[in-house]
Amino acid sequence: MPNTLGDNHVKGLAFETLALHGTRTNADKTGALTTPIYQSATFAHPGVGRSTGFDYSRLQNPTRQALEETVATLEGGDDAIAFTTGMAAIACLMELFAPGDHIIASDDLYGGSVRLFSAVSGKNGIDVSYVDTSDIGAARAAIRPNTKAMFVETPTNPMMIVSDVAALAGICKESGCLLIVDNTFLTPYLMKPIALGADIALHSGTKYLGGHNDALAGFLVTARPELSERLRYLYKTTGACIGPMDAYLVLRGIKTLPVRMDRQQGNAMEIARWLKEQTRRADPAVTAVYYPGLDDHPGLELSKRQASGFGAMISFTMKDEALAHGVLERVRVVQFAESLGGIESLITYPTMQTHADVPPEVKEARGITSKLLRLSVGIENIKDLKADLEQAIYGESQT
Repeated sequence: MPNTLGDNHVKGLAFETLALHGTRTNADKTGALTTPIYQSATFAHPGVGRSTGFDYSRLQNPTRQALEETVATLEGGDDAIAFTTGMAAIACLMELFAPGDHIIASDDLYGGSVRLFSAVSGKNGIDVSYVDTSDIGAARAAIRPNTKAMFVETPTNPMMIVSDVAALAGICKESGCLLIVDNTFLTPYLMKPIALGADIALHSGTKYLGGHNDALAGFLVTARPELSERLRYLYKTTGACIGPMDAYLVLRGIKTLPVRMDRQQGNAMEIARWLKEQTRRADPAVTAVYYPGLDDHPGLELSKRQASGFGAMISFTMKDEALAHGVLERVRVVQFAESLGGIESLITYPTMQTHADVPPEVKEARGITSKLLRLSVGIENIKDLKADLEQAIYGESQT
């Protein structure tokens, strides 16, 4: 018999154990500790009208199934659907809606999501309006008769604004619309949106779930079977399914998710506090720091209530554009690159990279200026990271 964990046993295991062992539903008689890479486009039928459960890899693949079942279990969802990228997941998600539908979205949002809503969803007749979803009154006031969903990032990218998921879930339930929460920054290790009332949890699996900057992935995790059925129909029709090799890499990455997140979050807290100290200098080079774990962050207490941690993303503002550019060019241990959530620390320039397609006036209003930098903190030695940031900000002579 396969060495499976079994539903009852899975329910009794801690997150760290489930992340490491998965659900073992694809375990076989070989005793392999890792899920095999089923690099096959199609599968033979044992007879007419009979199937092994796998017919064609666009519909399902054993490696992908193991990944999806693991993510669904970690998120506490009914089902998880694995895509080629996070943007592919959002694109499929938006096919739930029809011309004339209205979507409310957080007004501080990843630029790729804004681009898709503007260039694709708008063309398809879907109206997206942007609201500060941390303001419950504003979120409630934005509901219209044709509102079908609320799309929320928390913390937001890049300004780290925290929204109350449970409160928003209540508003959506009253109004009969879906609550969709992008959980990429916190992962199910630190927050579970579905347990807080969300209908769908979204991930760019490229980031913390994969964790090694070596694979692209995206996920939609559903709270109910009827949502899963609708999305799986769209999934098989549009075809943006993750391949077995990337599925294997992300599944492997998830095994160390708790260990990585603990180290990254610990590093991030120390760096955020150090950056905050820099703002108190005379003529400070760093003028503002955005991290939900800092004592003066407006979302601190809410974060403590709905999450078990603050994540490893920090944004901070330099005193001028020239200094921001200098930091990007002088970092050595930290790498100047797009993306986030991997074991390596990465620094990004949102105004020219992640949010390049957001209208300039909107970026300026949100604080996404030419002076803003975003840091994804990795697992390096904290002393090396702080020394690197210090020399990048102040120059070699002051380190």
